[in-house]
Amino acid sequence: MKQIILKRLAMLVLVLLGVTMITFFLSHVIPGDPARMMVGQRASEETLQEVRRQLGLDQPVWVQYLTYMKGLFAGDFGTSIRTQQPVVDDLITFFPATIELAITAFVIAIIIGVPLGVLAAVKKDTSWDHISRFFSIAGISTPVFWSGLVGILIFYKFLGALPSSGRLDLTVPAPTRITGLYLVDSLFTGNWAAFTNSLWHLILPAITLAFAQLAVVTRQVRSSMLEVLGQEYIRTALANGIHGPVLLIRYALRNALIPTITVVGLSFGSLLGGAVVTETIFSWPGMGKYVVDSIAFLDFPAIMGFTFVISFGYVLINLLVDLTYYVLDPQIKE
Repeated sequence: MKQIILKRLAMLVLVLLGVTMITFFLSHVIPGDPARMMVGQRASEETLQEVRRQLGLDQPVWVQYLTYMKGLFAGDFGTSIRTQQPVVDDLITFFPATIELAITAFVIAIIIGVPLGVLAAVKKDTSWDHISRFFSIAGISTPVFWSGLVGILIFYKFLGALPSSGRLDLTVPAPTRITGLYLVDSLFTGNWAAFTNSLWHLILPAITLAFAQLAVVTRQVRSSMLEVLGQEYIRTALANGIHGPVLLIRYALRNALIPTITVVGLSFGSLLGGAVVTETIFSWPGMGKYVVDSIAFLDFPAIMGFTFVISFGYVLINLLVDLTYYVLDPQIKE
């Protein structure tokens, strides 16, 4: 197990190195000049060149990349051109909002998707299966921005049941910062007003973000369960009088979860990346909105910081998925 973890960690470093290289060069070859955006169109040529020198943009791209990587190995993500703050500080500020949204959406997708997939497999070709299929197709084929706008139209404008933007009402102060996760911080500090209000603001964007992943989880669980339920050992268990939840959960679902874990793990990575659109629609102050604003300003350090964090999250999740295989099925060697 130790060798496997070390091998995966070595691959993690290579993947991150490749991602930073590709992202850096692509972001620097697109047309645009962040120095010009900083100084404005009326600035003199001398001022423009001075700002370019300060930002290091007067150096060849490969020199800029080596300088960036040198700082990255020291934990320095650079300074945001737009906010004039260290990118690390910006990420620490905005990342908790994104991770809180992604975790909530992930929990919703699992809590609803797994039982719905099991039900669709057990009730194959019945109305339950058809409803599950319709729900899944709708989730996969509906763009996130459209489902978000429809949700705002129904639950905010027409029903007035849920807020449409932000993490808290303007009249509710934020809880004392411990983790940056409002739900967790308000629980730790006993701030129930902030807890209920932040939960209320979280429902609509989390459901919107979870909708597409919910469909993927449901179909994967259904497919895996159908395959497992057709196995010989399941028929043997039935012949020995094992029925109901014991058969489904202990014998069928545990084996069906092995291929499902890969999909679920990648789904969480997709939730982090997909939060960009959701946060923009709901004015959610997370990394997604931060990077969208940074792209509009050609803020290279901020874009690189966001890409690095998301990439690190993806490869770390893949590592956890691989390790989970060994927990569920120790017979798996490689």
